[in-house]
Amino acid sequence: MQLKHWKLERDADGLAWAILDTADSSTNTLGAAVMTELGLILDECEKNPPKGLIFKSAKEAGFIAGANIEEFTSADTPEKARALIKRGWETYNRLAAVRYPTLALVRGHCMGGGTELALACRYRIAVDEPGTKFALPEVMLGIVPGWGGMLRLPQIVGPAAALDMMLTGKNIDAKRAKKMGLVDACVPPRVMENAARMLVRSGKPTRQQQLPFLQKLMNGPLKGFVASGARKQVAKRARQEHYPAPYAIIDQWQNYGGNTLAVPAGEPTSLDALINSPTTRNLIRIFFLQDRLKAFGKDAKDFSPRHVHVVGAGVMGGDIAAWCVLRGMTVTLQDQTVERIAPAVGRAAKFFEKKLRDKKLARFALDRLIADPKGDGVRQADVIIEAIFENLEAKQALFADIEARAKPDALIASNTSSLKLADIAAKFKDPSRLVGIHFFNPVAMMPLVEVVAGDVTSPEVAQRAAAFVRKIDKLPLPVKDAPGFLVNAVLGPYMNEAMKCVDEGMAPTTIDAAMVAFGMPMGPIELADTVGLDVAVHAGKQLVADAVPPKKLVELFEAGKLGKKSGQGFYTWVEGKAQKIPEGTHRAGAGDTGGSAELAQRLLKPLLDATQRLVNNNVVADADLADAGVIFGTGFAPYTGGPMNYMTGAKT
Repeated sequence: MQLKHWKLERDADGLAWAILDTADSSTNTLGAAVMTELGLILDECEKNPPKGLIFKSAKEAGFIAGANIEEFTSADTPEKARALIKRGWETYNRLAAVRYPTLALVRGHCMGGGTELALACRYRIAVDEPGTKFALPEVMLGIVPGWGGMLRLPQIVGPAAALDMMLTGKNIDAKRAKKMGLVDACVPPRVMENAARMLVRSGKPTRQQQLPFLQKLMNGPLKGFVASGARKQVAKRARQEHYPAPYAIIDQWQNYGGNTLAVPAGEPTSLDALINSPTTRNLIRIFFLQDRLKAFGKDAKDFSPRHVHVVGAGVMGGDIAAWCVLRGMTVTLQDQTVERIAPAVGRAAKFFEKKLRDKKLARFALDRLIADPKGDGVRQADVIIEAIFENLEAKQALFADIEARAKPDALIASNTSSLKLADIAAKFKDPSRLVGIHFFNPVAMMPLVEVVAGDVTSPEVAQRAAAFVRKIDKLPLPVKDAPGFLVNAVLGPYMNEAMKCVDEGMAPTTIDAAMVAFGMPMGPIELADTVGLDVAVHAGKQLVADAVPPKKLVELFEAGKLGKKSGQGFYTWVEGKAQKIPEGTHRAGAGDTGGSAELAQRLLKPLLDATQRLVNNNVVADADLADAGVIFGTGFAPYTGGPMNYMTGAKT
């Protein structure tokens, strides 16, 4: 048997090992050739049944990254898509039906079709390492887990947990996978192969057999009740006309046994409907745009920063420091006094406990966050990030000290959001060293980081900055040194237009509801309150051509009502949440007469115009990168494919 992507090895105990090593690829993906060879392996094992078949990866990068996305995108008709789904569905059903025991030994990422392969095995073991993650992320691409995930995952972990995993696409780590019943064991690397041998030969009942009686009922007579609850939860986050895939997952699980091939073509939840949906095309486009962002910084392969020094322990600086620690780095955090640093350390401690879910690991992480009021860490740091208040003179004075003390090869960066990098660098002895690394708030949630190159920033420095952003698991977007760069430059006019609507008498809730209905994660008025009305006033002066600021904004600012941070802005804030008064209690204005869609278009126009202008002015390299930046930096409705793509669609 000639295999290019797999190895089938048999040991003295009669066990067979199917080892995946996808040729000419750094990761394992399940393309047509790989799946064909899997069928050949099952043929061989049918002829000479082993005492057990164990699947593992030969790649250091992980177990299986999922289906081959390039092959999927070429399946641009329902007929081609059905053939692709049928291949995986039938192969995995065949694997699930073999008489000999099977086991998936998962080390590293296990995504999409990889998780579905593991689900088709009798047993699963997760290796207890940070990189071990399970996910069924198909919904993020506008499609469904069609190779058996919708059938088997609810039978193994129960429908509530399974639907949550499939409808969000979220990652599940090794410990969580064991706790929820997704895997049978979670073991350290040193014993993983022995653990696999023991479990596959144990005769232990499967997870399906061990599922509690109530969970079995929820997979049977109570399916309708579970599905109804799931639809209500999905409806709170996504409209079916914008995102049909989550509704298709619920329907196919409830009514078709998780078999997407069984759904009649005319149904709105069918594979045909999903393949023909513009949402699916746009979400797949975004997937490739994300890959393009991830590629920035690859040229700086030899840059491996371990020590980060952050100056400024406010919300932004403190959160940048905490995120870098979470990604494995040692961070010295500088501010004027230890007392000013203490709140950031306290926030970081809670953040680590929440993210790591292990008090010992959280304590180890906190040990790598070092209060440094004197700034001694500058001398040893590989990366230095300034995150103080937006004052040119203060930044220039700070950087004069940093440049004098920093290592010659240290990366020196500013997190400025509104000042020109060239102005900050004017007092540098070597201004080519300064680069912008602009994070967004909240740091832990926002995936994008703008990498700002000033007129004299060295290209090598910009590459190293992008490499650093990737090493902390963020998406770098190269932008030129212009007011607001990309993201803030498009948000400023958008939020300004929304506040003009308030001045005209529209209710903030009406304005926000229109944009949430369009697909934004948050309305512009709530967003202004969240970032701070003091920031909105300052940004408006820098980024909006209209010389007259919105009256209500100025009124609130002068009264010290700064939004979420003060507890009162356009909304009243209680425990971090905006208290939205029913619309009927607001004064109606002329602007309230328009429909939600018309209002959304009015609010979008300044954002779209600004995006087009920035592309024309080469602030960002091209329209595709502008779409990626605005989606990942603002949450712009992903189903549209981004503002530039949306405008193209609107014109056609």
